[in-house]
Amino acid sequence: MSPRIALGVGLLLASLACQPTPEPPKKAPSPEKSRYFGGAPDGKLHVYFFDVGAGEAALIISPSGNTVLVDSGPATAESHLVNRLPELLRRELDLVVLTHPDPKHHGALDAVLKRVGARRLLEPQLPDTSSAYDTLLGAVGSRGVQVFSPASSANLPQESVRLQLEDEVNLTVLWPRAPATPLLKGATDAEGRNAANSIVLRLTYRNTSVLFAGAARAETEEVLLANGLLGHATLLKVASPGVAGANSQGFLEEVRPQGAVFSMDEGLGRDAKVRDVMTRLKGVGAKTFRTDVNGEMHAVSDGKQFELTLQRPTPGEPASARRIVLPGVDTRPALVKTAKPPPPPPVVVKPQPEPPVVAKVEPTRTVDTPRGTTPRWGSEGIDVDPLPAATKAVRKEDIRRAAQRAPTGGYVASRNRRIFHKVDCQSAAMIKDKNLVVFRTRDEALKSNFEPAPDCKP
Repeated sequence: MSPRIALGVGLLLASLACQPTPEPPKKAPSPEKSRYFGGAPDGKLHVYFFDVGAGEAALIISPSGNTVLVDSGPATAESHLVNRLPELLRRELDLVVLTHPDPKHHGALDAVLKRVGARRLLEPQLPDTSSAYDTLLGAVGSRGVQVFSPASSANLPQESVRLQLEDEVNLTVLWPRAPATPLLKGATDAEGRNAANSIVLRLTYRNTSVLFAGAARAETEEVLLANGLLGHATLLKVASPGVAGANSQGFLEEVRPQGAVFSMDEGLGRDAKVRDVMTRLKGVGAKTFRTDVNGEMHAVSDGKQFELTLQRPTPGEPASARRIVLPGVDTRPALVKTAKPPPPPPVVVKPQPEPPVVAKVEPTRTVDTPRGTTPRWGSEGIDVDPLPAATKAVRKEDIRRAAQRAPTGGYVASRNRRIFHKVDCQSAAMIKDKNLVVFRTRDEALKSNFEPAPDCKP
């Protein structure tokens, strides 16, 4: 090698040695971290009614961010929901409710859960469901989703099951009420499904409420009316608008919604039976909104009123119009009812809270749990997130106060949890008086289907 070539090679090596070592390429964000894009909770209740044609799908987001998906729409809604839900969620769904084993209510569920995930799933556990529906539930359970059905407490069999999402936000299951009340024997469709036993839910947040009627039929409405389970609702998610007998005059007069949401396609919108339902709703003073006309609807409650935002305005209405739905005091003249006289209008704006009810949350059908068996209840209870009591400082006087509240018993529990504590446990001191349950003995607590708390191990 000539001296000139050797010098050139040396200079080249020296220049390369002085350059900084290139950084390794950055890794693409993992799917888990980029799966959800929803904003932070804003302290208000949000309800989204999705445009899924003639199916059913709605998302509830509580003021602190807990989420419930009520039905998942038909299979034709898969693409829309798989893209829309991540825009609204910040984590996996806390709860999914399938109100009825009809593909219009659950057809997109598998795709939705693969995309956003869920912790629990509530379904009515009806007899004679299709093999496809049972296979779907098995697949859901195999992913670790806890599947359970509404069942009244053994101690309070006549009380409605209540799922507490957080303070002042509750989902109450009005129907079905098995085993305390037998399932209805209404007419079945071509595949043997009896929609009369669809899950009917009431969502409440302070002064405002939404009645999700599921796939209720005339028989469902009759039993709800006969048992006094209905009441005034701010918004009604209309069920079965094209089914004869559903949304009866007596039912609508009892609920008296200020706003009613229809989930339908253009064809159903032309059905004469649907027009009849809209006429009856207008007669009780309700404003009607339709997904085939207005698209997706977003209802926001501050606890006093709902404000609705529509994807598309109703023809003839300015796009900027505000749609305020007030629960308020019903000042309309009493309507003539065919069954029984309407209740007197409330004299206060804030309704009396319903008595807290303990709900069963055991998985009633999973891959390892055959239909008809009843496994032991888990210790988590129905709370979407752990109670904050463990993070709060507990003073000695609080513990003494808890002991004084249960002078005859050594064990206490909350009606909203399925675990019991020693009376001097720190967690026991955080139980509110209205939710306090007292047991004289440990066996009494176990026989009442409560389990020992993991902190104090009573």
